[in-house]
Amino acid sequence: MSEPNRNPAQLTDVSVLGLGAMGSALASALLDAGRSVTVWNRTPGRAPGLQARLAGTAREAVTASPLVVACLLTYESVRDTLGPVADELRGRTLVNVTTTTPNESRQLAAWAAEFGVTYLDGAIMAVPAMIGTREGQIFYSGSRAAYDAVLPILDVWATSEFHGEDAGRASLVDLAMLSGMYQMFQGFLHGAAMVATMGMSASEFAARQAPFLSAMTDGFAGFAEVVDGGDYTVPGQQSLDFSDLSHLVRASEEQGVDPAPIAAVQKPIAQQIAAGHGREGFARIYESLRAAHPATTRPEEGTAA
Repeated sequence: MSEPNRNPAQLTDVSVLGLGAMGSALASALLDAGRSVTVWNRTPGRAPGLQARLAGTAREAVTASPLVVACLLTYESVRDTLGPVADELRGRTLVNVTTTTPNESRQLAAWAAEFGVTYLDGAIMAVPAMIGTREGQIFYSGSRAAYDAVLPILDVWATSEFHGEDAGRASLVDLAMLSGMYQMFQGFLHGAAMVATMGMSASEFAARQAPFLSAMTDGFAGFAEVVDGGDYTVPGQQSLDFSDLSHLVRASEEQGVDPAPIAAVQKPIAQQIAAGHGREGFARIYESLRAAHPATTRPEEGTAA
C-alpha cells in the first residue's frame, strides 16, 4: 500500500480529474485565482490552453495534491477512475462534483470512508460560463471539517452552500431544483406544440409565456407556506375542484398533441378529488406526490445546515 506524498514542495493545491466543459472551467478558475493545479482526463488533448500541470494517469494526478476534485460523467465513471487508485487517495480529501443521485453520493462517501478518504459531495447549480462568478451556486454535503478546510478553494468557483453531513443531501436539493426546471421547460414546449397547430411560432409563444411564468413563480412562497403548515383548507386558495385540468388534456388531444405533460399534473388532482379533498387547495397534490414514499422527511426536518 502506497502512502500519500507528504512533501509540500511536490504537492500542488488541487488535482482536477475530468476536463469536459465543467471540469475545464473549474480548473481554469483555480488557475486564475493563483492556485497550482494538476489536471487529468481519460481522453488526452482536452482543454489544451490550460496552464496546468498535466498528469499522464489518474494515479499521477491523485498523488500530486492533497485535494482531489472529480468532475466526471457518471457515478460509474467515478468508481472506475478512482477504484484502482483508492490506496493513493488515502489521507486526502475528495470533492466529487460529478452529477450523482443521493444514494450514489452516499455510496461514494461510504467507499471513501473505507479507504480513509475524506469525502465532500458537490452539486453544481451553474453552467461552465458562470464558474468563477457569484451568480453560480454549488451545494455541498458530507464532511463538515473538509468543507470548512477547503472553503477558500471552493469559493473560487461560485457561491458555496453546505447542506449537512449526509453526503446525499446536496445531490437531492440539486436534482429537486432541476426537476422543477425541466418540467417547466417541457410545459413550455408542450404549450408551443399546442399553439403551433394554429400557426403560432414558438418564438411568438415564448414572448407571451415567459412573463406569465415569471409572474406565476410568485405563488411558490404561498404554496410552500401551506405545505409546511399542513393545512390545505386555509382560505384564499384555488380549490382542487376548480383546478381540474381535464379540459386541458382534452384540448391537447383535440389538437393532436401528446397530452402526457398536462395529464401528469391532472393525475394527482384527480386522486385528491376522488379522496374527498376537492374543496381544499391545489397545493394538496403535494400529498399525492409524496405518498409513494410515506417515510419522506417532513419539510421542517430538511433545512440546510
